[in-house]
Amino acid sequence: MRSYFENVKKNFGFGCMRLPMQDGEIDNDEMCRMVDYFLENDFNYFDTAHGYLGGKSETALRDCLVSRYPRDVYILTNKLSTHFFNKQEQIRPLFESQLEACGVEYFDFYLMHAQSTEIYAKFKRCQAYETALELKAEGKFKHFGISFHDKASVLEQILTEYPQIEVVQIQFNYVDYEDASVESRKCYEVCKKFGKPVIVMEPVKGGSLVNLPQKAQEILDELHGGSNASYAIRFAAGFDGIMMVLSGMGNMEMMRDNIGFMKDFTPLSDTEHEAIKKVREIFRGQGLIPCTACRYCTDGCPKQIAIPDLFACLNAKKQFQNWNTDYYYNNVHTKEGSRASDCIKCGKCEHICPQHLPIRELLVEVAKEFDK
Repeated sequence: MRSYFENVKKNFGFGCMRLPMQDGEIDNDEMCRMVDYFLENDFNYFDTAHGYLGGKSETALRDCLVSRYPRDVYILTNKLSTHFFNKQEQIRPLFESQLEACGVEYFDFYLMHAQSTEIYAKFKRCQAYETALELKAEGKFKHFGISFHDKASVLEQILTEYPQIEVVQIQFNYVDYEDASVESRKCYEVCKKFGKPVIVMEPVKGGSLVNLPQKAQEILDELHGGSNASYAIRFAAGFDGIMMVLSGMGNMEMMRDNIGFMKDFTPLSDTEHEAIKKVREIFRGQGLIPCTACRYCTDGCPKQIAIPDLFACLNAKKQFQNWNTDYYYNNVHTKEGSRASDCIKCGKCEHICPQHLPIRELLVEVAKEFDK
């Protein structure tokens, strides 16, 4: 696998969906420091997509990475996202705009983004896979892959129909490993069956495995080891066939912590695995909404409801039962016309949700709790 993707130095990547922010804009000074530190420690894989941070992720990489380092120093991955095309003729112009936004002449990896039953059907109608493979043949990117959010049976269908796929990016963490809605383990096993190297996204489940319930935190504290993130990322990285584990890092503190345990990577010990199992059971008993705050759902919401933030409020209310969540719901995350009770149940959010959450039903729960 290492010789197959010879320029990928280590199995830890910089996921650029969550970046250092200041006053609603990417903090380029902090981003430059993070890029420098990342490369100085012999890591070189960067992952973005056209819709990340409203397009600001691509341009931040252009300004903080591409314009400051030779092209052969880093690996850059981008994706074809369903939001930005509705017919085949729009794909090439979109791809060229991504090259321009990033300031590069080619991508190392290009992924068909967030594939699911519905999105895959659209990609097939638009001949997106065929168009992408033409771009690859023209030297516009080196390696062809998919990122995936659906059942293992759908993944098996896609890999059967398109054996040209070289790599698969899946959601994989210790909470979702046996989750029936995500099927992390089963998707991983399909990748192994087809001999496809795996890129891991959401190893800390959008930060949920960093901010643990108190009982779960006590279990990890007894290990007297690393950070909460370290156990989550090392869990994912310890499986055979994992080419890359991505981490969305929002500041240098996260960067230093992640690199600290990934520079000389060691898999979880048996004791650590047992602790993780106990933490997983505690999470299952919490009854929390398993939202990763990817924010795909918010782009097309006609009422501009901040769905992930409202779910976070309900989760916090369940965990901590304090007044603080009511304050944030009413004064930070909602405005007139964009409360949970304002949902018109159009379903656009559910069609794009990688976690396949029943968002409309869950917003009713949020409204019952906060819109009294």
